[in-house]
Amino acid sequence: MESRLSIRGNALAPVLLMFPLGLLTVAVLLDVFQVLGGPRFVGTLAYCTLAAGLVGGTMTALAVRIDEAVVAYRADDRPVARRFLLDGAVLLLVAVLLLLRMRTPERTVGPGLLLVEMVGLAMAAAGVLTGAALPRGGRVRAGTETVRLGQILDGPAPH
Repeated sequence: MESRLSIRGNALAPVLLMFPLGLLTVAVLLDVFQVLGGPRFVGTLAYCTLAAGLVGGTMTALAVRIDEAVVAYRADDRPVARRFLLDGAVLLLVAVLLLLRMRTPERTVGPGLLLVEMVGLAMAAAGVLTGAALPRGGRVRAGTETVRLGQILDGPAPH
């Protein structure tokens, strides 16, 4: 798949996807720590991290979907639609988790909600793997080459 959303010929979508996924992972780890007996403010910190992940995930999903809409040709749109639905389900699950956490003053989570949060993390990981498995039609822009770290360290490439 060719992409218009790129920096120096490298697709930006994988970088954008890692930020909300990392925030969701940190929120789950903080909640595990809090459920296992950590201070309650750790649960509040996890709530804030989850909220930031929801905002970042929504912005990322919109950016990637707009980019996919701009790229007009596709042989088969089913994997892209499946990925969009999976991302939307994760964002909806995180939004529901945030709403349910508002019932407690410290915005903490219990073991049941922690399990649901872990399911959301697994769904997000499946979405990332599904996106990685999508068929790619080549580089981001025709005629550009990927620069490897070894090429940078070895010096300028011969013309």
